[in-house]
Amino acid sequence: MTDEALDWLGPALEALDRADLHRALRHHDSPAAPWIELEDGRGRRHVLHLCSNSYLGLATHPEVVTAAVEAVTRYGTSSGASRLVTGGQTPHRTFERDLAAWKGTGDAALLSSGYLANLAVLTALADRGDTIVSDELNHASIVDACRLSKAEVRIYRHADPEHAAALLRDAPGRRVLVTDGVFSMDGDLAPLPELCDVAEQHRAAVVVDDAHGTGLLGPEGQGTVAALGCDDRVDAIVGTLSKALASVGGYVAGSAPLVDWIRNRARPFVFDTALPPSAVAAAAAALRVTRGEPERRARALDLARRLADGIRATGREVVEPAACIVPVVVGSNGDALAAMDRLLAGDVLAVAIRPPSVAPGTARIRATVMATHSDADVTHAVAAFTDALRRAA
Repeated sequence: MTDEALDWLGPALEALDRADLHRALRHHDSPAAPWIELEDGRGRRHVLHLCSNSYLGLATHPEVVTAAVEAVTRYGTSSGASRLVTGGQTPHRTFERDLAAWKGTGDAALLSSGYLANLAVLTALADRGDTIVSDELNHASIVDACRLSKAEVRIYRHADPEHAAALLRDAPGRRVLVTDGVFSMDGDLAPLPELCDVAEQHRAAVVVDDAHGTGLLGPEGQGTVAALGCDDRVDAIVGTLSKALASVGGYVAGSAPLVDWIRNRARPFVFDTALPPSAVAAAAAALRVTRGEPERRARALDLARRLADGIRATGREVVEPAACIVPVVVGSNGDALAAMDRLLAGDVLAVAIRPPSVAPGTARIRATVMATHSDADVTHAVAAFTDALRRAA
């Protein structure tokens, strides 16, 4: 390959920079803890970490860490194959059964990420000639899964069941309605009971991506579906092991026939090496802690509300968080980057989110809390946000 073949990259990257859309990696030498040692242009710094998705603070929990270490010692570092070859080991099947029992479904299938789980379920349930009706603010993995399914994709206005119903009314083929449970960039909750009503009226399967609700909402942290009383009305629950369950991987939980179909027809399951047993063991231990220590999810939810209340007191409009995500819409890409820099100057790391993650003109600072943050941490964060947002006004 010649240099000329990629000579467009330089101008393209410069265009990103001019639009305040260029991203650069940042690194730290810490676990997913409330405070981390960050390397940035100011050198090595100790900053309050408001970006972690280890919502229950279990990534450093002794039981979770020990389970992962013991699994590595017993099974090694890799599963060694896809599940349909020889990659299925005892931890995989045991955890799938535990996960299904927790979610109240007939079975569950593990995949290598939550992203792949969405690709698996939507491409397995819909094909050319079918219809997927999707919320306009659904996660990027849902967007990509819809495209790969070859189905006709119809987008309904955010959290608008009536619009979803209108789009389903004359939809051809098999019908699927898909929504996030807790939306990743706005932190709000889907109107799931009303969406289930619509789906039942129009014979559509319901798929819920509950990445941000799992471990936090519901009687035992089962997630949005349980919290909203829709256990028997949702056909597939998609989630990730990388957030509240403090590991890596994804899953699809549903009826036994649906999961059997996933194992036979979903390419992200069939053609992908199975998760390492250590990741599965860590998630299984995190699930045990989640069920046994309900005070963790209560603490996380309380801290998110307190952070939102504190920022709201500055005069900013902040949506009441459904889980642990607290977004503060700033506006332009440049303003969001400037606000992030001001927060860093106050020793708070909360990242600027810009298009394509959000719509143009709605760039924001997206903060997340963990159950292991202290009261003093939230007080510090509110003070830093107050200063950063006042200077932005």
